[in-house]
Amino acid sequence: MAIPKVILFYGFAPVTDPEALRLWQHDLCEFLGLTGRIIISAHGINGTLGGDINDLKSYIRKTKVYRGFNKIDFKWSEGTGHDFPKLTVRVRDEVVSFGAPNELKVDEGGVVGGGQHLSPTEVHELVESRGDDVVFFDGRNAYEARVGKFRNAIVPDVETTRDFVAEFESGKYDHLKDKPIVTYCTGGIRCEVLSAVMKSRGFEEVYQIEGGIVRYGEKYGDDGLWDGSLYIFDNRMSRDFSNHTKILGKCDDCDAPAKFFYDRQHIRGRVPFLLCDDCAANTGATKPGIADDDLVG
Repeated sequence: MAIPKVILFYGFAPVTDPEALRLWQHDLCEFLGLTGRIIISAHGINGTLGGDINDLKSYIRKTKVYRGFNKIDFKWSEGTGHDFPKLTVRVRDEVVSFGAPNELKVDEGGVVGGGQHLSPTEVHELVESRGDDVVFFDGRNAYEARVGKFRNAIVPDVETTRDFVAEFESGKYDHLKDKPIVTYCTGGIRCEVLSAVMKSRGFEEVYQIEGGIVRYGEKYGDDGLWDGSLYIFDNRMSRDFSNHTKILGKCDDCDAPAKFFYDRQHIRGRVPFLLCDDCAANTGATKPGIADDDLVG
């Protein structure tokens, strides 16, 4: 019997021929019957795939053979069997689009000059030892934080990852440059780049959560420093870490509790609408598509 699962992953390592890697990855996924999205660049790979558990295990084994990808942390979650409409494998200048491809440096160990990785347990140890000096900094698009975020976190007003560089260069966060900053995002990839961008602009003590919100939620559920649901980039739209997850969001139409985002065909724009079930049904809203620069988080 098929057991549907979803994997979330990224790996930073030099890729000498991104197009050749794209062709291999596409053929591998197609052969295994997997759907989802993969982005490849000279810096590495970023993807989320859905399929039967055994086919995904085969994909992982074969992908880890590629030099530099053997240490990829593949994050598993429950699937529906219909999480992605098709398979897309593309080559881009960046595996996550900060608009600074020439600024990022990678070697076979990963990103050069990024923030120090902390396990979820080490995050708690840092907070216990440094108290209110610790700043949690959201590395996602601002709308994602409407349904879930770390308590008292700073949420920059950005619609895409490309907006972060301008945010830092505006000077509005200069007062944090001597603070211990814990960056976080869905699976960790955006913080790999974000932390390096911050450090190159004078932020002295920058950390990132190993495995992102996903790994933190798997460790502490809703009994730690995280509140609410995790926005995810597939047809599930949202993930909870326990049976007592708080609903932080409010419907854009009626202010009722809400944790799912939708698009409206008659209103174009990058930012989706947060709607309760009734308002989504009554207005004919549809599930949002996945933007390439916000693939997995």
